[in-house]
Amino acid sequence: MNADVIQGKWKQLTGRIKERWGNLTDDDLDVAEGHSDYLVGKLQERYGWSKERAQDELRDFSSRL
Repeated sequence: MNADVIQGKWKQLTGRIKERWGNLTDDDLDVAEGHSDYLVGKLQERYGWSKERAQDELRDFSSRL
């Protein structure tokens, strides 16, 4: 799923995102609004991952949609 589709369906995806990454808050997701760079940064912050790991996690998530 590409970035435009993710942004367009953001409200529907937030539930799935919270299931996968429970450490993200509603505020994090409201601010992200489908912007992958912001979401990668929040994954790094909340889970202590490297940028590459956070990008891989997000890429894996979006490929399963």
